Amino acid sequence: MKTAVAVGIVAAAQIALVGVGVAPQLSARVTGDSYVMKVAPLDPIDPFRGAYVALDYPDLRAPQDGPDEPFAEPGLGYLDDGERGDVFIVLRQEGDIWVSDQWQRERPDEGPYLACDDRNWQVRCGIDSWFLPQDKAAAMERELMDGAYAEVRIDSRGNAAVVDVREQP
Repeated sequence: MKTAVAVGIVAAAQIALVGVGVAPQLSARVTGDSYVMKVAPLDPIDPFRGAYVALDYPDLRAPQDGPDEPFAEPGLGYLDDGERGDVFIVLRQEGDIWVSDQWQRERPDEGPYLACDDRNWQVRCGIDSWFLPQDKAAAMERELMDGAYAEVRIDSRGNAAVVDVREQP
């Protein structure tokens, strides 16, 4: 009897951990509003992670990675303030697409904004990969070379999820 209870507790804890892991993405998909952003391919398919396209968001890059720096590395960059942790990218609309307006460490009082993290070597916002069937991933990378747009759903806490990638905004 004690073994069955222990197994039940372990199983419930594992289910709870999965729920905590997917909660931000699920919250964005279910309660978030849609925003369209320009995307470009970042790197090829990784055989260990499966068929996906790594997405780069040129209009969301860190302030120091603007058009004045022609050799800026792909990716969002980092907030060059000597700190690591939460980063919030405040968005503003330019025509049909959304772009970065400001990067900051404090959570904005109102949105839209992306809740990101720069604890590692690069800023991560949860929208850097688009998973596809193996046969469609390579074709999508070729389409992205000509320019494409991602539809991103963002909830009130800045959690984000990519829901579509397409050629038109």
